Amino acid sequence: MRVRRVVLHRLAMPLVTPFRTSFGTETSRDVLLVEVEGADSIGWGECVAMSEPLYSSEYVEGAHAMIRSHLLPRLFAAGPDIKAEDVGGILAEVKGHQMAKAAIEAAILDGDLRAAGLSLSSSLGGVRERVAAGVSVGIATSIPALVDAVGGYLDDGYVRIKLKIEPGWDVEPVAAVREHFGPDLSLQVDANAAYTLADAAHLARLDRFGLLLIEQPLAEHDLSGHASLARRLKTPICLDESITGAAVAVDALDRGACSIVNIKAGRVGGYIEAKVIHDLCFERAVPVWCGGMLETGIGRAANVALASLPGFSLPGDTSASKRYFQRDVTEPFELESGHLAVPTGPGIGVAPIPEVLEELTTSREEIPWR
Repeated sequence: MRVRRVVLHRLAMPLVTPFRTSFGTETSRDVLLVEVEGADSIGWGECVAMSEPLYSSEYVEGAHAMIRSHLLPRLFAAGPDIKAEDVGGILAEVKGHQMAKAAIEAAILDGDLRAAGLSLSSSLGGVRERVAAGVSVGIATSIPALVDAVGGYLDDGYVRIKLKIEPGWDVEPVAAVREHFGPDLSLQVDANAAYTLADAAHLARLDRFGLLLIEQPLAEHDLSGHASLARRLKTPICLDESITGAAVAVDALDRGACSIVNIKAGRVGGYIEAKVIHDLCFERAVPVWCGGMLETGIGRAANVALASLPGFSLPGDTSASKRYFQRDVTEPFELESGHLAVPTGPGIGVAPIPEVLEELTTSREEIPWR
């Protein structure tokens, strides 16, 4: 892709309902979109960092500054003819900042594929025309409110429910949901690193509910603790925050720290690295699924394409647009019989609706390639 300029768009996207996890409550998304204009196409990428450094050390304002001041100058130095597969190597000397790097790589990859007339799904090796959609349910104000929320999502057609948990909000809400909706409900929980190994006996109380998995119960860097916990639980452990790249994924699996992997392209530095993780897990017959970060249609389209790969055997957090936004920046993704259609157009297959993009934009920074 012969790049001419990069445009950094900041959008304000209110959520339809507050989304509470063990690390905080979100009521809106401060979205950073990266637009890369080439000679023959325009590519789009979404930075999935949150407004504050709570899920990870990255946050939107920092990612914006990182892209402008450190990542783009290194790409400029490499010349205007940039291939998506080269972005990771060019930016490798900058430590961390995976979400910022992923947004740039995604935009260049999208532009490359649009120019070539290829879809992201086909280029990654996707095999599905639609992917099963799960939904993540935040910590509720009460157990009856939680049961009502889960019932609403099941009425919408979601095929898997994920409950956010934290100390003091775990066994009782899970028990209530399991009792109300029965043993056939595909149910899993996500702790977002809210527990320690000292909580092992308490977490073992979740074993009786037949959960698909417990996601990231312990701290991000505590692989040894997760391995010890895995030996004490019947419920499979899935890692999310811990998996920052393929090397860590291999280490975690070799240690027995997890038996299921959540793949988030933004967390691992891009869709190319995400495919590497998928491939190594597929070779080991390790189930994977696609996590979500409250993406707009830009990030959601790329995630759905990723989830079309053969190793994604569990429903992902690839919910419909209306789960989070009254109005998406792209044409909305809609649930059909519990699934989302995989875009088939060039690149990610979607683009912002110009008038909606303009209305939602809070700032726009144009950076010519130099």
